[in-house]
Amino acid sequence: MTDDHTNAANKSPKQAGSNASKAPASPNSASAASKPVTPESQVKKVDIVIAGVTYPIYCPIHEQEELLSAVSYINNYALDLRREAPSLSQENLLVLCCLNLYEKIHANQRSEEDRLQQDKQSEALLKKIMKDAQSIL
Repeated sequence: MTDDHTNAANKSPKQAGSNASKAPASPNSASAASKPVTPESQVKKVDIVIAGVTYPIYCPIHEQEELLSAVSYINNYALDLRREAPSLSQENLLVLCCLNLYEKIHANQRSEEDRLQQDKQSEALLKKIMKDAQSIL
């Protein structure tokens, strides 16, 4: 996923519901029909909405479903934060959202590392028990 295709990052986000966006060219037009399939044609502009603000994102077509799933999760998370702190600016809301989501990701990574360590310890203990049991028999 990228948001810098044709300088889209330099465009300011729009409030949701704004009619300022152009409709994309119809894929049935003559120029679209004669174009060969290139990697660039596999990228689609997707307008996403997070906490009421629309952001244009250029996304590979095969990643669009994952993008929309992520947007749904992040939007719900941002709206929950907005309910808790309604006076936050959009920028501060998104920064807080990013920091909180990073904390969740980091905690999950630590949990996974702890689980892997426990699995190794359990395996080593099981091997020791099996070895001791064989020496007794």
